[in-house]
Amino acid sequence: MKGFWKKISEKAKKEKRPITASASMSNVTDAAFRRMIAKHGKPDVIWTEFVSCDGLCSRGRDKLMQDLIFDKAEHPIVVQFFGSKPENFYKCALLAQELGFDGIDINMGCPDRAILKQGAGASLIKNPRLARRIIKETIRGAGKLPVSVKTRIGFNEIEIKKWLPQLLNVGLSAITIHGRTKKEMSKVLTHWDVIAEAVKIRDKKQAKNRVLILGNGDIESLSEAQEKYEKYGVDGIMVGRGLFGNPWFFNSKTKGITLKRKLKAVLEHTKLFEKIFGDNKHFDVIKKHYKSYVSGFDDAKKIRIKLMTVKNIIEAKKLLEKYIKKL
Repeated sequence: MKGFWKKISEKAKKEKRPITASASMSNVTDAAFRRMIAKHGKPDVIWTEFVSCDGLCSRGRDKLMQDLIFDKAEHPIVVQFFGSKPENFYKCALLAQELGFDGIDINMGCPDRAILKQGAGASLIKNPRLARRIIKETIRGAGKLPVSVKTRIGFNEIEIKKWLPQLLNVGLSAITIHGRTKKEMSKVLTHWDVIAEAVKIRDKKQAKNRVLILGNGDIESLSEAQEKYEKYGVDGIMVGRGLFGNPWFFNSKTKGITLKRKLKAVLEHTKLFEKIFGDNKHFDVIKKHYKSYVSGFDDAKKIRIKLMTVKNIIEAKKLLEKYIKKL
């Protein structure tokens, strides 16, 4: 374990709480979303969207660079790469150093068909030799930056006993385990008992300099994160879908979010998106957040329906400002 992970781990352990992290989600955890999280309820570590190593090493690099924009408020921030070519992971690790990221994560869990066809994401569970080569090349290019992996408990079936040892003792600082197989997608509840088994495997294999293990899946509140930490023995908790429409998730002091406060957050998020990306990202990327933000209130459905009819950011801002004034 090296870099910021050691400092965060020691602090969390002293406070008897889990390391907290926001997950990498395509077309969700962009710079605007991350800045909302950093401002309203910052976790210990923030992840970027997952970005293609092959794309960054091609003519399409310039377009993908917008996914690597980040602000100083987001530190420590980990960039997540996906791909299947070790040489490109080396090049992207050098880029991560150059851009000032705090760590690098390798996506070995994404179940998307397009990514699986590339031999990337969860496909690497079936190809441990390639997975280790990718890790080795990433570490070679990372310099002092810590390298981690996000993965699943198996491909078509649970195979954590076979898969996890392939990731231990290769120089990783952390492993995040999503408690479902690729085949299960998100159709079943997270197998937290299997994540606990992974912790035991780690402890058996590594008496010292242990790789941190973060659990991921179906965490709906900060109190639940604490419960999972205490029950299953993980070092940390990564939250994905629980953050949708809830930038306050990791803020233990925030209670009773009103509709007005939510609408103000939607407006703030929209303005950030406009400021950072302008016309470089389609409006639909920010628009899909509206449904998550505006829910759980008597007038929420009516406002949500209206928001889903707007065609651009200008219309969205006008509508939001109108409703905020009424509240």
